[in-house]
Amino acid sequence: MKFLVLTDLHNQCSAFEWIERLETDDIDAILFLGDVTDLGTSEEGVNTLKRFKKDVYFIPGNCDPLDMPTKAENVCHSVHGKAFSIGDIKFAAYGGSNPTIFHTPFEIEEDIIESDLDKICEGIDILMTHAPSNGILDEIPSGLHVGSTAIKKIVERYKPKVALSGHIHEAIGILKINDTLFINPGPAKEGHAAILELNDDAINARLVESSDLL
Repeated sequence: MKFLVLTDLHNQCSAFEWIERLETDDIDAILFLGDVTDLGTSEEGVNTLKRFKKDVYFIPGNCDPLDMPTKAENVCHSVHGKAFSIGDIKFAAYGGSNPTIFHTPFEIEEDIIESDLDKICEGIDILMTHAPSNGILDEIPSGLHVGSTAIKKIVERYKPKVALSGHIHEAIGILKINDTLFINPGPAKEGHAAILELNDDAINARLVESSDLL
């Protein structure tokens, strides 16, 4: 199966000029990792999610409102805090972020993140979170690592094949550690995305830049 992975759109809807070029027939679904709004309303978020042509599996980011998971159910697959499958691929998904210095709307204490994820991660292939694992694709310009310690524990405990995250706009990359492929596609609002493809035991991922599409 082939997925378009997006995160951190932050209501920059001009991005659809290039996103639409990626919504091709061979894309099975869109995995959206949060921050569809920029500290906006759920109505804004829903209107943005309506613009996608493909099925969207959505989790909120820390800048999305707390009612976003419920409101998004009307227009997409809202999967925050859920285990689910697409074909034979098993997912667990969790939005929001660990606490930040900015006190954004959708922040969650580390012990709650770990407890909630621990209930849904047995046997998963792909972990979808907004926040990254602590120490992995989570470095901000000051050099600090600000990812979630809880998510790191969950990855180490359940060893998913792929761990998807966003949140840290500067930490774009694809990194293989042990048996897990970590991917931060980068902020869609700045022209970044990723393509993830899983065929049998083969996993392929690549970063996409809008400048290559326009």
